[in-house]
Amino acid sequence: MIDATLKLARRDFTLDVALQLPERGITALFGPSGCGKTTLLRALAGLERAAGRVALGDLVWQDDATGQWLPTHQRPLGYVIQEAALFPHLDVRANLAYGRRRSGEAAQAFALDAVVDLLGIAPLMARRPASLSGGERQRVAIARALTTAPRLLLMDEPLAALDAPRKAEILPYLERLHLELALPIVYVTHAMDEVARLADHLVLMDAGRVQAAGPLAELLARTDLPLARQDDAGVVITARVEQHDRHYGLTRVCFAGGTLWVGETAAAPGEPVRARVLARDVSVTRVEPTATSVLNVLPVVLEAIQADHSTALLRLRLGPGSADGGGMASDRDSGNPAPIRLLARITRRSCEALALQPGDALFAQVKGVALM
Repeated sequence: MIDATLKLARRDFTLDVALQLPERGITALFGPSGCGKTTLLRALAGLERAAGRVALGDLVWQDDATGQWLPTHQRPLGYVIQEAALFPHLDVRANLAYGRRRSGEAAQAFALDAVVDLLGIAPLMARRPASLSGGERQRVAIARALTTAPRLLLMDEPLAALDAPRKAEILPYLERLHLELALPIVYVTHAMDEVARLADHLVLMDAGRVQAAGPLAELLARTDLPLARQDDAGVVITARVEQHDRHYGLTRVCFAGGTLWVGETAAAPGEPVRARVLARDVSVTRVEPTATSVLNVLPVVLEAIQADHSTALLRLRLGPGSADGGGMASDRDSGNPAPIRLLARITRRSCEALALQPGDALFAQVKGVALM
């Protein structure tokens, strides 16, 4: 567990957070510009001298109560920023070697070839940064951070400086890091598509404080958070490929709450995928439709309604039955796996015409599903 309790006061801003983050997987820090994401990341690294405590498992980096403080260069972490910041006069191999030589015995014993293979940079080793694309430079920067054998990888909007094609080029490599390395990653971003594709755990920040923190699927399905008011509000479902329909260019994926037809993917049957379902692409009906162009029709239970002047946001639990009204926390507390949820954004007029109430058994029609 990563334990961080930090406070830093400035003239016009105060960071005040208390967090416990998982020691494996990707935790995304998400929020508007100026909310404190980068300040928190720098405080974890020791680049900002915030008051409090930072510990990674049994390794304490800072504890003001006992006077403990490890400077940044003694903390076993890697740090990746928006710009690759490679040495222009060194080739890729020498850039990687520079960091390793200064990172102690653990880095010297680290398998460099594994990182080179993981990030696909073997063909780049003899080239200098000026000859690399933006995506290639950033992959080298990530490799340089990993060759120091870090216990924690901090990434501050690593894709923000890249255009869409370069971003698409590097995202699969970040997914490989996620899947293949038993290493906690704290990832700062303001791009929801990156959160949906990469994150396991989500921390929502605003004005230097934590609004909410928890598993990605739970927070995305909450109707009381600012995420629900965004145009791209929706949920992420972890699924597996069940079958391909080559004739129609479709793939069927299965998960705990049912199945979905999506656009054809290259993933083989049995492989895990993430499906993102936006609230604006979900509608509801009281009666199961028998003649509809919508391929995905799923039984659901209406758990909550968040209405404004013109629209209503519905939180739906997949599967037949009745709502228990227990909210998000009760699923964890009971020890049972959290149910799969969808969001649906409909007009308030439609909500009232259907006389929708929490506990209603409905059918969700899912018009669009994006595989991340």
